Amino acid sequence: MSTPKAEAASMLEAMPDDSSFEDIQYHLYVLEKIKRGIERAETGGVVSHEDAKARLNKWLAA
Repeated sequence: MSTPKAEAASMLEAMPDDSSFEDIQYHLYVLEKIKRGIERAETGGVVSHEDAKARLNKWLAA
């Protein structure tokens, strides 16, 4: 696993030279959200598709 600094540097290298600060901030934000989502999925903090359908069925069937 790489460090956050290495991930940010890799992301910056892949972006076009004319990227704005807003572009960079947005990409850092998305990168962090994806990382958190993957960590949450690996630790069991998610609901399966079947469980979600069962939970929503009472609302959708009415």
